[in-house]
Amino acid sequence: MSEQLMDNTTIEAIPAPPMHEPTTVDVEYGWQGNNRVELLENGEAYFPRVFEALRQAQSEILLETFILFEDKVGHELQQILIDAAQRGVRTTVSLDGFGCGELSTAFLTALTAAGVHLQMFDPAPKRLGIRVNWFRRLHRKIVVVDGTVAFVGGINFSADHLADFGPEAKQDYAVEVQGPAVADIHHFALMQCGRPVRAKYWWQRRRQRRTEMAFSEHDGQVRLVYRDNGEHSTDIEQVYRLALRKAQRRVVIANAYFFPGFRLLREIRNAARRGVDVRLILQGQPDMLVAKLAARMTYDYLLKSGVKIYEYCDRPLHGKVALVDDEWSTVGSSNLDPLSLSMNLEANVLIRDRSFNRYLFKRLQDLSDHHCKMMSPDNAPRGRIWHMTVGFLVFHFLRHFPAWAGWLPAHKPHLKPYPRPTGSADHEPR
Repeated sequence: MSEQLMDNTTIEAIPAPPMHEPTTVDVEYGWQGNNRVELLENGEAYFPRVFEALRQAQSEILLETFILFEDKVGHELQQILIDAAQRGVRTTVSLDGFGCGELSTAFLTALTAAGVHLQMFDPAPKRLGIRVNWFRRLHRKIVVVDGTVAFVGGINFSADHLADFGPEAKQDYAVEVQGPAVADIHHFALMQCGRPVRAKYWWQRRRQRRTEMAFSEHDGQVRLVYRDNGEHSTDIEQVYRLALRKAQRRVVIANAYFFPGFRLLREIRNAARRGVDVRLILQGQPDMLVAKLAARMTYDYLLKSGVKIYEYCDRPLHGKVALVDDEWSTVGSSNLDPLSLSMNLEANVLIRDRSFNRYLFKRLQDLSDHHCKMMSPDNAPRGRIWHMTVGFLVFHFLRHFPAWAGWLPAHKPHLKPYPRPTGSADHEPR
């Protein structure tokens, strides 16, 4: 977090309301059927739907994001949240202390002065002008409104998710969920923002498992899966590996930062070897060059097993989506790289719905057919002895990184409430 944000000398702070630490209760959410799930592609589809839901909020808004910028998207969101809080909607916003570290004091104070419950995840001042709180970030992007509609995906609240941003505009995805699964997403968001909630008791989980078995395969089933640094440190990777292991016909993975662990790489390779059509859509024009270089270290291993690799070259790819066969899909915040799979706090939704799977496949096929360069053993970066040496070291790094990650700074998640200025209104929910 920037020193300006951490420096409250310009604010006459009053004591912030007591906050609870995010719960560490072991909760695993099951499949919920009869949901309506809609794919939202890029900011052009995502921002209008989220902003309209926020404007219509009657009782509660829960919002958490990795990045919020002070641009046209951020200022519109700020005003919507201010309006909601002022009309009595209980509005809780959780921001990551690294991703939102450049927000100004004035921007944040305007929110808290209106009654928004604003909290920062693991904030830290700059050291010699450099942000040092790199590890174990709040990387989720979740919005829940009135407990009836939820948005989950990879899209941050920033103008670089809109095409008019220019060549650096990001290609990304999210979903809007309505139906029984929203209750689980709402429960999870309440826990993570520090609000006291009841854990699901064993008989509730048992009833949920019985209900799961009653749904047909076409019922719009949704399941929330998340990664934390406690009991669920490998959950997202595990669902990917299980889906790949069960794949029979096709797999499409579009992921911005592709540098998975060896076990996940092996499942991708094994699926292709047994005849599954496996396609990866990765960054060809990355926002960070290191992401492209890291992904290319895996190309030889995958290409020689029959995996098809496409590099998206129109603009930076920021998506985190995948589909398997004709039914299973996932959309969320988790990349397939060491940070997302071993350190950051992430959330994806899993979807069993043939129509959603079909539409997502159509959108990704259009991307690969018309906006990507297909890599082959002939044109893939490869060759020299140094490349083989680096590749050997990279694979050993991937094999052991999950264990090594435990040596890096670990901490109990800490949400720091941002103080309200003296004399600000304290708007309570109706």
